Amino acid sequence: MSKNFFSDYKSEFIQTLNLISNTEFNNCVQLLRNLRNKKGRLFIIGVGGSSANASHAVNDFRKICNIEAYCPSDNVAELTARTNDDGFDFIFNNWLKTSNLKINDLLLIFSVGGGNLKKKVSINIINAIKFAKKKKVKSIAFIGKRDGYAFKNATLPILFKIKNKNFVTPISEAMQAALWHAVVTDPKLKFNKTKW
Repeated sequence: MSKNFFSDYKSEFIQTLNLISNTEFNNCVQLLRNLRNKKGRLFIIGVGGSSANASHAVNDFRKICNIEAYCPSDNVAELTARTNDDGFDFIFNNWLKTSNLKINDLLLIFSVGGGNLKKKVSINIINAIKFAKKKKVKSIAFIGKRDGYAFKNATLPILFKIKNKNFVTPISEAMQAALWHAVVTDPKLKFNKTKW
């Protein structure tokens, strides 16, 4: 363990942020502008810490950008009922089915690994992406690994290129927040003034 742990963490975070291209960022903003112009809905999914980020992001997209946004895991009663009745692997795609996911909607995925069929990790995210593709719905993924399902199958995958494996989860989840806050603040997308 390095004696300069926090210096190492800060350095990795800054380097990761700098590796996100302006083009990727602008493409993300443009997809969300198109979504709002077409009066589509934004569905944000994630598990664990990424689920908490999804919940927070919904607030910002609704309040700052005037985008109709939802986080399926905000409704704990429905989430646990679907887990009980359908299984955890189907919580998101069955929620999206009930929400009548349409072509003008958009799926935003927050995930460290992006789901892995072989390792049977985050199958619920994989099933949601598959369902979105079936409905011809575009998707954006904020992810920390290139070998996951989301990186390979999202319309716009934004990969956090983290070199230190010890930092993959904390920096991925911190980067989700840094990136969505930048997105909602972009003047091309920001619609309402914030108080502070």
